[in-house]
Amino acid sequence: MPDRYPGYDVLDKRDTPSWNDATREAVNARLALPDQPRFFTGAEWKMVAPLCDRIVPQPIGRPAIATAVLLDDKLYRNATEGYRNAKLPPLQDAWRRGLAALAAETAAAYGIAFELLAEEQKDALLTRMQKGELSAPAWGGMPPAMFFSERLAHDIVEAYYAHPTAWSEIGWGGPASPRGYVRMGFNRRDAWEPVELKGGDVARVTEANRRVR
Repeated sequence: MPDRYPGYDVLDKRDTPSWNDATREAVNARLALPDQPRFFTGAEWKMVAPLCDRIVPQPIGRPAIATAVLLDDKLYRNATEGYRNAKLPPLQDAWRRGLAALAAETAAAYGIAFELLAEEQKDALLTRMQKGELSAPAWGGMPPAMFFSERLAHDIVEAYYAHPTAWSEIGWGGPASPRGYVRMGFNRRDAWEPVELKGGDVARVTEANRRVR
């Protein structure tokens, strides 16, 4: 699939009027996260990266987003949404229990660790979770389908799109402060937003996006 916003890199805005100090500080902190877990155990960490890759596969041709690192950071900080379904344990407990249950389901179905499964086996297991068809005692009353939708898929997708590489991928300029987004109607864009490639001149669009600040 061709790049929708060729030549565009949201990080080119880092030192321009598009971003204020608070935005720069937040983005720099995300980019500086250590490539090792602070919340997940070693065994859990081996499962998390393959899980992230199955929920949000990475495009070919660019460096991968460290989705697992961003997810680990959220859990390390216990950055909750301020609410939760009463059928789910708190954020950190839900992930601990969910990963333990997934490990138990994997061992029962295949006799090996989750990270050693073939991609189609991982997908089959996650599909059964999504449909609520798993029932290992390790779930401890937590609904597997709810864990999938409200924790696993939600938190992994959120982590992926918290990274500036994903912002460039979808043509988003980052937080609106201080400039703000003005042209909010359909098919309208501010002058400092990138041009989407729609079957036009790739070279022209690429050059235009390289000038976006």
